Amino acid sequence: MTLRLSDLSACFEGVIPSIIATASADGMPNISYLSHVVQVDADHVALSNQFFAKTAANVRANPKVTLILVDGATGDQFLLDIGFVRSVDGGALFDRIARQLKASSAQVGMSEVMRLRSADLFRVHGIEKVLSPAEGAPATVGRAPPGLPALSEALDLIEQQPGADEIIECLLDGVRSVLGFDHALVLIRDGDRDCLITTGSIGYEPSGLGSEILGGEGLIGASALSGQTIKVSDMSRVRRFGEAISQETQAAENSTRSVTFPKMPMAMSQIAVPMVARGTVTGVLFVESEQRLAFPDDDEAALKILAGRAAGALRASEWEAANAEATPPMPQAAFAVGREIRVVHHRFDDSVFVDGIYIVKGVAGVLLRLMLEWHLSEGRSEFTNRELRLAAGSRMPELKDNLETRLLLLRRRLDEKKSALRFVRVGRGRVRLETDGVPSLEGGRE
Repeated sequence: MTLRLSDLSACFEGVIPSIIATASADGMPNISYLSHVVQVDADHVALSNQFFAKTAANVRANPKVTLILVDGATGDQFLLDIGFVRSVDGGALFDRIARQLKASSAQVGMSEVMRLRSADLFRVHGIEKVLSPAEGAPATVGRAPPGLPALSEALDLIEQQPGADEIIECLLDGVRSVLGFDHALVLIRDGDRDCLITTGSIGYEPSGLGSEILGGEGLIGASALSGQTIKVSDMSRVRRFGEAISQETQAAENSTRSVTFPKMPMAMSQIAVPMVARGTVTGVLFVESEQRLAFPDDDEAALKILAGRAAGALRASEWEAANAEATPPMPQAAFAVGREIRVVHHRFDDSVFVDGIYIVKGVAGVLLRLMLEWHLSEGRSEFTNRELRLAAGSRMPELKDNLETRLLLLRRRLDEKKSALRFVRVGRGRVRLETDGVPSLEGGRE
């Protein structure tokens, strides 16, 4: 049977290093290991060129090269007869390899060392499986590829949801029910502070809601910055930050005004999928697994489809909520009674504390302050997205910085902290403040 590059998909996951054999013009052989080999199309592969001056010189002098690829699941080896075509130091192919290299190198603290110098393009002339006297390891029997009916049903459910809360929940439910992954996060882009904020979570304890990733940081940041899916398929050799970090206490959250990013200690595979609506990255779907090679091509494609549908649904929901109510609701003279609920807002980062417990910061903190000011001055308990957007002003300049997801994060953080303040959605583009006492609002020391 004639082998094709498409038959070798597990060899391009980077689980086991590939080997390149070259020879100088006078026939002196040289062998080196490669960190990244990428399938470009049915007839070409690209190799990362980082440090190997001798290999690069040999390729230029003698373009006939042998490449050994290893299947990370079975250990099967394949000899590829390849010929050098050209070297590129820019463009889509270079950027694709550079992003993957940077993301995987960041896992071991070497993102500033493992820099791509060029990507070398080779044409594949032949593929041969290496015969072994010993029986190779059988391929790991995993779950079947995602079924189209189940995927279609999950997409329909996402599309039918009325608000950001339900859309994100349906996205995470789809990851679990269609693909069988139990650890996933949805992070929404905050353009005002150049970060991504965890707004949806399954499988983590604590949930990590409100935790942040800086723009461009790690797999998630790189995926958001590039708009491309990035994955790591074997983290067995990766320094395990999660095993050395204890869960942050509430006292630590209060002092740092930040939430610890959730971690899966025994994660072997990770994938970050951008959530793109009309060409704009609005967030990232991040999934982890304890299995190596957990995200084959079919699963990766399904995750992209789910993330894209959710991004579009969130955008549509935002437009509908923004236009649902043309005028603010009439004031209600309904002041709460009971104990004092002390709310402190710090303007320098818009962080908010309720009864001494850190809740949120950034735009979500601004929204909470605005609603409390109206509640205390006018006795109002219901508010519309439209008036909140107008009042927030320059902090909410575009729909891509989704207001609905900020309100969702605020609601979920208040609920998670069992706060005496709660927000309930009471209609399209409208929320109601509920309290277990009498709130007070003050500015904190900066």
